[in-house]
Amino acid sequence: MAILNNRLSEEQYAENFSDLHPPYDSITAAQVDANRCLFCYDAPCMKRCPTHIDVPKFIKQIATNNIKGSAHTIFSSNILGAGCSRVCPVEKLCEGSCVYNLLEEEPIPIARLQRYSTEMALEKKWPLFQRKPDTGKKVAVIGAGPAGLSCAHTLSREGIEVSIYEKEKKGGGLMTYGIAAYKVTPRFCEEEVNYILSIGGIQINYEQELGRNLSLADLQRNYDAVFLAFGVGLARQLNIPGEELNGVVDAIHFIYQIRNEGFSPVPVGDNVVVIGLGMTAIDAATQAKRLGAKQVTIVYRRTQNEMPCTEVELDLAKKDGCEIVWLAAPKQIVGNGKVEKLICSVMKPGEPDHSGRRSIIDTGETMELDTDMVIKAAGQVPFESLVGANRLDHEHGKLVINKDHSTNIRSVFAGGDAVNGGKEVVDAVEAGKKGAMAILDFIS
Repeated sequence: MAILNNRLSEEQYAENFSDLHPPYDSITAAQVDANRCLFCYDAPCMKRCPTHIDVPKFIKQIATNNIKGSAHTIFSSNILGAGCSRVCPVEKLCEGSCVYNLLEEEPIPIARLQRYSTEMALEKKWPLFQRKPDTGKKVAVIGAGPAGLSCAHTLSREGIEVSIYEKEKKGGGLMTYGIAAYKVTPRFCEEEVNYILSIGGIQINYEQELGRNLSLADLQRNYDAVFLAFGVGLARQLNIPGEELNGVVDAIHFIYQIRNEGFSPVPVGDNVVVIGLGMTAIDAATQAKRLGAKQVTIVYRRTQNEMPCTEVELDLAKKDGCEIVWLAAPKQIVGNGKVEKLICSVMKPGEPDHSGRRSIIDTGETMELDTDMVIKAAGQVPFESLVGANRLDHEHGKLVINKDHSTNIRSVFAGGDAVNGGKEVVDAVEAGKKGAMAILDFIS
């Protein structure tokens, strides 16, 4: 067994990482699905969307060939509507709430319809929004991810000058660096960021990191308000023996490599084990398989009923040939300088805790898995040392904010994963909008 790169040909990489959900190839195809919509009054799909996109309205606009109006309806609620149409777990959001589910029929493909309108807007560079006259006010945003971009665009529309400070070399945050490449490509992410910036009044300053070459105190002095949207990104450690062995990597770094370097340079093992079963774990496992791993096994310490990923994501991993081992908790990684085996404790379900989630109990038995590469995807932890060093109130690194998204420091606001610890992209977009509205109230 070995960890190697360049396992496949360029043609194989292209095929393995092709678009997961191909878009409509014509307006006619989109309108066929649009005309199935019942245009519900008080639509449950709209309620279930964290950004509250008027779904019946934008679908009706597609049905009547008003594509530009449809894109405007979507972007008015969610300026990252194009990206969200590709990555949102719609099966548990808008499409999962479609009334057709009650009729035992296929729900309206809301995400695919949303993608049709929004990507046409990006392609044709439709100027759907105009800035109000400049107010002379300035706001700094830390992080060019979904929350930061959403906040910046909302503020810019109101005539506020926005400076975004981003630690990476590209904008987009999680969309650019943290999601499977067969869902969104780097080129698409760049186009989406450029479209958001096209309104004007927003400047992104790259390779600027809070706590390294950027000071919160300086930002407070130079801007009327500051919005913190630096997300989360530190991989949770397993704290088990052997974690330091060669061949043990964290899923965040693995996915980042693929997004930043391309497919062929990224090494992958013959026999890969992924620890965890959230969305990041699925993205790591499926991409390891598509990079040429011969076998990929996902181990999860609970049962399928308690898994954090959706059934759709689990099915995707299974279709890619990934195996799932339930009720297995990592205990030790064994090897002579490099990974050879993962030893897991065999668990069993216990009694429900105060939240109703069942605890797990160690049976005392163990199981061994041969492996040459272990990918840790046991979750992410907030930047606790960063927020503590800046005297920001927090709970184990998660920023504590008031109802108006303000922190304990005057003129400093926050939202997105830095506050909630990590949710969906669409939740971050909504947090950015709310943060912007709070800042507008503060500086007006």
